[in-house]
Formats: sequence, C-alpha cells, structure tokens
Amino acid sequence: MFDILVNLFPYAMAFTMPILITSLGGLCSERSGVVNIGLEGLMVVGSFSAAVFISRLYPILGGSALWFGLLAAMAAGAIFSLLHAFACINLRANHVISGIAINMIAASMTVFFARTMTGSGNIQLRNGLPRFSIPLLAEVPLVGPLLFRQSYGTTWLILVILALAWFILYYTRFGLRLWAAGEHPHALDAAGVSVYRIQYAGVLLSGMFAGLGGATILVTYSGEFNGSVSGMGFLALAALIFGKWKPLGILGSTLFFGFAMTIANASQAEPALQAIPEIILKVFPYVVTLLALILFSKTTQAPRALGEPFDKGKR
Repeated sequence: MFDILVNLFPYAMAFTMPILITSLGGLCSERSGVVNIGLEGLMVVGSFSAAVFISRLYPILGGSALWFGLLAAMAAGAIFSLLHAFACINLRANHVISGIAINMIAASMTVFFARTMTGSGNIQLRNGLPRFSIPLLAEVPLVGPLLFRQSYGTTWLILVILALAWFILYYTRFGLRLWAAGEHPHALDAAGVSVYRIQYAGVLLSGMFAGLGGATILVTYSGEFNGSVSGMGFLALAALIFGKWKPLGILGSTLFFGFAMTIANASQAEPALQAIPEIILKVFPYVVTLLALILFSKTTQAPRALGEPFDKGKR
C-alpha cells in the first residue's frame, strides 16, 4: 500500500499545487467580499501568457525563461482581474455574472490570439520544469520518499506562498482588514479604511495567484497551452468552499481533490488501478466534488458580506 502511495504522491502534488494556489487567490477575493467564480478564466489567461513568454524567451534564456513565464502569468492574471474588480466594485455588477463573463472572455480571447500566432490554437513548450530530489531529506524514512523526491520547484514556491498567506491573514494589519471587508465592511469604513481599496487588493491577489496556477499546469505536467485548464478553476472554487475559506482548510481540501485528479489521470501508471473501468476513474474527481459540497455545504460559513455591494456611508 505504501508503495502505491509513493508512486502516486508526485502526481498528486503536481495536480494539487495549481488548485491550491488558485484557491488561495479565491480566498483573498472572497474574504474581501467579492465573489470570484472567474478563477477558471484567470488561470487560462495565466497559462496563455506564460506560454507566449516562455516560447519567445526560451531560445535566449533557456530554462530561466520558465520562471519569467510564471512572473508574466501573475502579472497578466492581475491585470485581467481588474475587469472583474471594476465591474463588481465600481459598477456594482452581479458578481456571479461578472465571473461568468471573465471565464467566457478569457477562453475565447486567448484561443483567438493563439490561433493568430500559431495557426492551431496550441502553444507548445520545448521543455517544462524538471523534477528534482532534495539530498538527505529524500532519504528520511516514510516522509522523505513522499515529500522530497521527484518534486517541482513550483511546489515549494506555492507552499511558501501558502505559509505567507496564512501569516498575513491572521497576524498583519492588511490581513485583518481583508477579513473585515468581507465580514463587516461598514465597521472598516467607520475606522477610516477604504473598503474599495481593500477589495481591489483582494481581487488583484486572486488574479495573480490564479494566473500562477494556470502557468504551473503549463510548466509541470501539461507542456502546452490549448485554451483550457480542464476545470481546475472550478475545483479550486469547490476547494475554497470545502476548506471553509481558511488557508489550512484549503490545503487539506486541495490535497483531497489533488488525489482525486491523480486517480482519474494516473491509472495507466499504477497497475492496481487498471482493474477499475476508465470511465469511473475519469468522472471520479467531479463526483467527489459534488458529494463534498453536498455533505459540507450546511456546515460552511461564507463571509457575511460576500457578494453584497458596499455603499459607503450606508448601513
């Protein structure tokens, strides 16, 4: 059993990390009071931007271009998320409708540009990020083979971001203001803090993290942009709800969904799973997502002011 876990764990971490960082982006947005179901579209924008930058810079910079592509994806995701922020905060548009529009615009726009550039709509990378093992730590019994062998650099980058996000949300002034914007925005306004500014910051962070999530898929196991991230943005949204809008809860829920995705996609790599019909494995993560939301929806508590337009001066 342990051998099966060791074989599947690198795949599970590869699927988990994009969901985790994107779900953290959703956390930043929704803790500020802005619903963001446009995470899927923001991931697509990040994947497209990274693919363009890496394909152009790789002949010049080599492997370093992959990391510049990640930065480009974060910048593109943040810029594109401004559309959602402006619609929801300034124009007071329905947050759900705005998020759907973000998803539709991102999918069509990126495919159009990709077809204009390549003629096929796909942008392939020459090479992705290599896996590596951490010396000494990889030899630690039980934990070493699971965590420190065959990992990507993006895995450790995202885990560092998770730790920073947890610290900022619970122990800094900005984190407390972000929580207040989604729970009691009028109290925050009465304290002299701009609710609009905090909400913009939350949405921008969601764009940055979702863009990084899309680029992570590209440089790890995908290797090409094809206009889709296979519903990862919606899984990230489900993980956000399942994790009760808390960083450590999100970590646990994304690991759960990451293993579900691994079972669906790594059956050929693990003989023990080949006895199960392929169609069952393929639908497994989505069925699990629905069941998790049904079972835990009654016990989750969203931020109180989530999705409600803020009127300065009104209570």
